[in-house]
Amino acid sequence: MNLRWQPALLDPASEGGWAVVHCQHGFLFDANGVLFPRGWLKRLELPLITEQGLGYFEGEPVFLLELAHPAEVPGASWQGLRQFMLQDDDSDRFRMLGFAAQIGTWASHHRFCGSCGNAMCQHPSERAMQCESCGIHHYPRISPSMIVLVTRGDELLLARSPRFVPGVYSTLAGFVEPGESVEQCVRREVYEEVGVSIHAPQYICSQGWPFPHSLMLGFHAEYASGGIVMQPEEIEDAAWFSIHDLPALPAPKSIARYLIDLYLAQRLGGPEPVLPG
Repeated sequence: MNLRWQPALLDPASEGGWAVVHCQHGFLFDANGVLFPRGWLKRLELPLITEQGLGYFEGEPVFLLELAHPAEVPGASWQGLRQFMLQDDDSDRFRMLGFAAQIGTWASHHRFCGSCGNAMCQHPSERAMQCESCGIHHYPRISPSMIVLVTRGDELLLARSPRFVPGVYSTLAGFVEPGESVEQCVRREVYEEVGVSIHAPQYICSQGWPFPHSLMLGFHAEYASGGIVMQPEEIEDAAWFSIHDLPALPAPKSIARYLIDLYLAQRLGGPEPVLPG
């Protein structure tokens, strides 16, 4: 696979390369995109928390400058990761930004040791923050979560959260709890969110999802029994939709949209979609 974006452990003490700038509000960008000359950025007075080597984009080394808050940079502005996902068709660049967002959040949250309180530093040979006082290591966190399309023949069970873009309906999702399997999580989350029971869920595919650090495991499940009872505060609306009359759906790059499009292709005889990433 010849991807333009390749994660790699780079030494921040090295010179040159490009840099992306991130903080909790998103990424810095200008008319040329999100990659800035690293040397030029480092001459600015930026509120830098940490610098991390990310990897290679089109063969060039790329580093991350994680900031404490947005900074004013001439000719540039800030934009959230979701906006890049919706506006940018470049899946390699989105993967790079998703990786950068996760690494930046992880590094900024592990500046101090949770065991002894001393400052942590980057491990020289692996992607880890280490405490030189007590020896503990912290690696980038991945949170397993499930996402499932529930169907009933030519009907799809779709729901919307209050956090969604207005009018958009999607599949059901949730995080795996300690001690449960992903299949158990699928059954539990479906029942908790919409009150219905399902037959055995079937695994379809997975997608690394950087909001902020999820590994989304995608499933399909057939409806078994029960009427829709929405979970307060989690589900704003839920309903059965005909495959011939669907509401506004999630962005094409998402695994939610892939699960929906795959079922539509199988049901209607169209070409199967391709999951980005």
